[in-house]
Amino acid sequence: MNEDKTLTNHEVTICLAGGAMLGPFNATWGGDAVSDVRELSKDYDAFLQGEPQTRYKYHLHDAGNRFSHTLILNFSNVTAIYDQVNLTGR
Repeated sequence: MNEDKTLTNHEVTICLAGGAMLGPFNATWGGDAVSDVRELSKDYDAFLQGEPQTRYKYHLHDAGNRFSHTLILNFSNVTAIYDQVNLTGR
């Protein structure tokens, strides 16, 4: 299997019921950059499709700035997740 080793840089904003927003959070994914940024989007999409939420804590790692964001979310309070991806790098 050919694994994608390309880094992608994400900027994630989470919209909450009532109009509040969290973020934007920068997160890097790919290769050795461990981050839950893709799992967050996949899990939220599954929730919107009727699957029960089974995970609440996500770690978004910003390799460029050496930050780690921890998000604990109840999807029933989330109205949207916006994930902007920089495909060309920094």
